[in-house]
Amino acid sequence: MSMPQLSRTKNIAKRSKQYLDEALYKRLFKDGSSEMSVRIQLNRFLKSSKRVFKWEVGDTVKKLRDCNRFYPALKISETMAERGMNMTISDQAIHLDLIAKTQGVAAAENYFIDLPEASKNHLTYGTLLNCYYKELLTEKAEALMERMKKLRLGLSSMPYNSLMTLYTKIGQPEKIPIIIQEMKSLDIMPDSYTYNVWMRALAAVNDIFGVERVVEEMMRDGRVAGDWTTYSNLASIYVDAGLFEKAEKALKELEKRNAYRDLTAFQFLITLYARTGNLLEVYRVWRSLRLAFPKTANVSYLNMIQVLVKLKDLPGAEKCFWEWDSGCSNYDIRVVNALLGAYAEEGLLEKAEELKEHACRRGGKPNAKTWEIFLDHYLKKGDMKQAVDCIANAISIGRGDGQKWVPSPEIIGVFMQHFEQEKDVDGAEGFLEILKGGSVEEDLGVEVYESLIRIYAAAGRPSPVLRRKLKMENVEVRASPTTPNKIATQNIFKY
Repeated sequence: MSMPQLSRTKNIAKRSKQYLDEALYKRLFKDGSSEMSVRIQLNRFLKSSKRVFKWEVGDTVKKLRDCNRFYPALKISETMAERGMNMTISDQAIHLDLIAKTQGVAAAENYFIDLPEASKNHLTYGTLLNCYYKELLTEKAEALMERMKKLRLGLSSMPYNSLMTLYTKIGQPEKIPIIIQEMKSLDIMPDSYTYNVWMRALAAVNDIFGVERVVEEMMRDGRVAGDWTTYSNLASIYVDAGLFEKAEKALKELEKRNAYRDLTAFQFLITLYARTGNLLEVYRVWRSLRLAFPKTANVSYLNMIQVLVKLKDLPGAEKCFWEWDSGCSNYDIRVVNALLGAYAEEGLLEKAEELKEHACRRGGKPNAKTWEIFLDHYLKKGDMKQAVDCIANAISIGRGDGQKWVPSPEIIGVFMQHFEQEKDVDGAEGFLEILKGGSVEEDLGVEVYESLIRIYAAAGRPSPVLRRKLKMENVEVRASPTTPNKIATQNIFKY
């Protein structure tokens, strides 16, 4: 596999000035993998009119999909097609998937309908079926599957896996054994994913013996070897059923099958051993992970610290954190948050504050989750002033995916109840201004404004602008036992 890649790199180095002077994916990720930086580099490339090889377009689209950068991936796919680059049926299936992820299922359906008949094979049909199952569109998925059967598209296990996953998600696991029987009657070979979904379906109806029979059948059949995912799935089912001894036997089988030292397998082992409460095994697997991956990823430290916190091993979590802190190249605030949450839960606010300040000095940037941790602590302590500051900070930062951060209705209700008890009109208005500043006001329910009216009534303060504010926000206050009576309300609104 390495030789073709070397050849391709050499081809890039030798190509003419009409072409991009580096691999396309390297250019797009030049300033990092954030949505904004990738889009900026993509726009520069498209404006340059530089050419690229078709294989690197495919490589780049794959890398963009792997890191959930679907809009840039679709833009590249569209532009290359417009510039005359030949699209294979596989390319069209990927394009259909990108349209569904960025523009919705209806747009994907239209693209599928407009495809030439020769392009409507198991790849494009299978992709559309995938779109339906992800959106839980059961009737459309079932109808499309029947159509695929009638067209004799040479079905494999993949569309059946999609349909079984859909039934699992909508809580109809009883339909999965029927699909398995159909696959057997058509001599369609199952894969490891098929067996895993089948096992989960039986576990959902508490048929543990049935789960074990599936594993036995897979081993007896011999065409599909149970890999580490099979035994991870089995161990998880046993843990859910409280069968810890059987779970640990399954985990030992998982370890035997992790011959390629898969990082995800190590993560599952640590998490599942933790769920059995076996701290010694957690540390043993952690040492194995560290030996296999000397440059241990942030996500591995995050998982380990979270596990140790759940097992109430705070000293171990601290030791693990400071080991990460001393050697990490990218200061990931999520790892900090894992220990911050433990400190807050134990009421160790001074330690939590010191850790937050240390993280900032090391280049870490508190995110909305950081402030949620402190918010929860201050609410439990009844320190509403500090809690309001946490709300303001979380709103100003927003979520990591670029979406706004919105406090839950329950949290907002706690604040409004506090202001009502304290007859604190200014506090309530200031709190609502913070929400308004973060464009959260549109998410507020009528109950918040009813509470605001009660606060004014309790404080005996008139507000000539409150009526206009409610009208501007298109809020109609309902009559209820908790709303001030008509005379009190009129007194609030009077000039």
